[in-house]
Amino acid sequence: MLKTIARADLLVFDDWGLKAFIPEQQHDLLEVLEDRHGLRSTLITSQLPSDHWHELITNSTVADAICDRLVHNAYRITLKGDSMRKIKI
Repeated sequence: MLKTIARADLLVFDDWGLKAFIPEQQHDLLEVLEDRHGLRSTLITSQLPSDHWHELITNSTVADAICDRLVHNAYRITLKGDSMRKIKI
């Protein structure tokens, strides 16, 4: 299944960082990102700033590897202001 996920043209992680990854998830994520690195696109939406992502991935070596593959060469769009959910129509 991980190989199938890794081959998707675009992989989207929505609400990244709602809770920490367990060790098995950390290693699975690294495997998927390693297979995709430099070949396919990954989109992450998160309310957690990227400088706090190491808190989600408790193994510091795995966290470094995952962040290297996600953050370097990334285009970042930082939104400011109130949530659009607060706006009443």
